[in-house]
Amino acid sequence: MGFMGHPYVQTPNLDQLARRGVHFQNAFVTTSLCSPSRASILTGLYAHRHRVVDNNNVLPADTLTFPQYLQWAGYETAFIGKWHMGGEIDERQRGFDHWVSFKGQGTYMPNPDGLNVNGKRVPQKGYITDELTEYAVDWLEGRQGQRPFMLYLSHKALHVDVAPDARGRGTALLPGTEGRLEFVAAPRHKGKYRDRTVPVPKTMADTPANYEGKPMWVKNQRNSRLGVDFGDYTQWDLQENSRQYAETLLAVDESLGRILEVLRRRNWFDSTLIIYMGDNGSFFGEHGLIDKRAAYEGSMRIPLLVHCPEWFKGGTRVTQLAANIDVAPTVLESAGLRVPANLDGGSLIRLARGETIPWRRFLLYEYFWERNFPMIPSMHAIRGEQYKFIRYHGIWDTDEMYDLQADPQETQNLIRDPKHQPMAETLRQELFKTLASTDGLFIPLQPDRGKQLNHRWVKGSKPAHFPSYLMRE
Repeated sequence: MGFMGHPYVQTPNLDQLARRGVHFQNAFVTTSLCSPSRASILTGLYAHRHRVVDNNNVLPADTLTFPQYLQWAGYETAFIGKWHMGGEIDERQRGFDHWVSFKGQGTYMPNPDGLNVNGKRVPQKGYITDELTEYAVDWLEGRQGQRPFMLYLSHKALHVDVAPDARGRGTALLPGTEGRLEFVAAPRHKGKYRDRTVPVPKTMADTPANYEGKPMWVKNQRNSRLGVDFGDYTQWDLQENSRQYAETLLAVDESLGRILEVLRRRNWFDSTLIIYMGDNGSFFGEHGLIDKRAAYEGSMRIPLLVHCPEWFKGGTRVTQLAANIDVAPTVLESAGLRVPANLDGGSLIRLARGETIPWRRFLLYEYFWERNFPMIPSMHAIRGEQYKFIRYHGIWDTDEMYDLQADPQETQNLIRDPKHQPMAETLRQELFKTLASTDGLFIPLQPDRGKQLNHRWVKGSKPAHFPSYLMRE
């Protein structure tokens, strides 16, 4: 976002939302993967409780979502955009009166599957961000009467797609790949940042110093589909990737601007709660990684803006730990509904108002090994305001602990530092206490679905060596 000090990104509407609303400066997801995170947003539950632990499985039928509660309370509800829970489905989901979606990830440009609009197959006519925005604007403009409403606008952006004009173009290094994966900007935005650059992350270089104390799997992921050596089976380029990402974001910012215009025109602007967020972070070369999934800051951290002038003072900044699991209780409280006691998240309303309230000191993060992407192990992490502890499961490797205040880039693993052993043990106990209190002391297992993307590049970096502290004569 522009107001965060990016070297060239321009997001005037997001900047306006932050200026007139509330910015949660320490917002995170509890699983950095599309479907699990989206399920946590809808349910207020950790992934081990809602059981959507990968991108292939549906939300269980007995799991309730906040749109269902709103619908039962008389709200008119609409979902427009990417659902992406359960593979390639796009059927209307419970809790929504109005439905516009597409199969799986969808595509930025028109494809033969088109859209599902209230159960009817409708062609996708143009660039997906613009098209979803038009559906959202039409639904808002068509509302009559005083019935309260909830619109869930879920953009495909920002996610990679096969470049529509470049199938097979570029340096695809794996035979049989369908084309180069890119962030696809709207045609009007392509090339806007052509000559701009971002600083190269300090931890991106393949040097002994960068991997000192790191788990072996991190070094090994570098040469994989989710690493900088072989990213998306190409010769991944930081500057090109960053420019494409920033150009793709422009249409999302414009989308927000269109929604704000409608709210002003209908005199709903001051009284409508707006929540803007991402469903996961993204690596741009940090630790030699791309994509997400891991428990490092680049993957966990997300933007989170909340806006409602009748309730919140503009320009408010909140530093407490906020998360995707807090969205459901926040929306329910805003609607005057009772927040179910079994939710893992809490309402952000009072924090956004600047009140001092009891709040979490630690946040649980979890990711479960996927057969499709076997380079990343199962992991649980506990993140506090200063320290983070990461525990890996089912892999012969080291755990991690970082002092985020002294080492925000997570370069110095303190797990074996004698001075930090008491803190490591405290965090380990906090992790298992949180898992025990939320019925999380198990590893979910789902049937295999999809192919394995487990290749390495023969010219890429070499595998990691076992560290010296594990070696014996």
